[in-house]
Amino acid sequence: MLPLEGIKIVSVEQAVAAPFASRQLADFGARVIKIERPEGGDFARDYDHKVRGMSSWFVWLNRSKQSLSLDLKRPEATEIVDKLTADCDVFIHNLAPGAADRVGLKSKAMLSRNERLVVCEISGYGSEGPYKNKKAYDLLVQFETGLVSITGTPDSPSKAGISAADIAAGVYAFSGILMALYRREKTGRGGVVQVSLFDALSEWVLPAAYYGLYGGSAPSRSGAEHASIAPYGPYFTGDGKQINIGIQNEREWRQFCALVLLNREIAADPRFDSNSQRSENRKALRSVIAEIFRTLTLEEIVERLEHAGIAHSRANSVQELLPHPQHAARGRWRNVASPVGPLQALLPSILLDGADPRMEAIPALGQDTDAILTELGYTQQQIQRFRQDGVV
Repeated sequence: MLPLEGIKIVSVEQAVAAPFASRQLADFGARVIKIERPEGGDFARDYDHKVRGMSSWFVWLNRSKQSLSLDLKRPEATEIVDKLTADCDVFIHNLAPGAADRVGLKSKAMLSRNERLVVCEISGYGSEGPYKNKKAYDLLVQFETGLVSITGTPDSPSKAGISAADIAAGVYAFSGILMALYRREKTGRGGVVQVSLFDALSEWVLPAAYYGLYGGSAPSRSGAEHASIAPYGPYFTGDGKQINIGIQNEREWRQFCALVLLNREIAADPRFDSNSQRSENRKALRSVIAEIFRTLTLEEIVERLEHAGIAHSRANSVQELLPHPQHAARGRWRNVASPVGPLQALLPSILLDGADPRMEAIPALGQDTDAILTELGYTQQQIQRFRQDGVV
């Protein structure tokens, strides 16, 4: 039995943050009913069409869910949502500011009808403060929190290559929902979980903010290198490949000099005898390491690093993630069904003993509408009328 079997979740979700949270709940057994617009559905369905005509984003975020098409602006939808949430455990939404209230999805009203309900509200900037009504998308929040200011090269700031704000909010929504469900087991009452993209990413940026607040200046943009630890980053090898190394302490630095660079004197150089000195003189340090690495192949450097116990990695492309030997050796890939046939999907990041995660189909838009409405007591005639009127 999966830990969340028997938990029913209704989610008015789109894009990344809320679907990421609900997919993780579905992975461990929760039934997730995803409400989508009849015309077009979740915006993420059309972010691209790279996966045999489906969106790579939608494929990633929406396995093991049911899709109910429903126009929330129609008065008939209010009754349908009320029936859905009357006995459900969790209601999630990441609608634009004010939209939930406009379509009758006020948290207090929902809790008054079902005191055991957990409502999770995912917003851009939170429910209070001067920014509460601002629209917020991932890239905008990356700028607002300062993440872009510390990412990239000295000459060119850059956004993160993934949806950092959305993913952060999705992770906190997932854990917040679990925490609220655990509290409900003690008290018998649900409640409201609030997560914002701004708060979530602010948490992740805090080390850099502390560095700037108490150090006098923010961490400098350092490309693929670590901003405050050296050497920590990529170097080219003599055969034109790339190796990434990470030195965490002085013992490792001495080992690196002795067993990888084969020159103990470098460790004693006053420019490099502490991390602060190495960071201050990183250009000279990079030159010393690069000169030695240029005389060696990737495999020769890897052999030395392994012998010295120095952390390192290869510079893989995202395409190389799929056949990565670490995933293959651990059986991390599964096939899931989809409207375009079986697709590869990675098992959840959380491994729980005795629980084999659900890896079920990615739904077509509205594919479960008739079944869900029938379950709620609507007749085929009523469902047909809903379709004719554009309600579903």
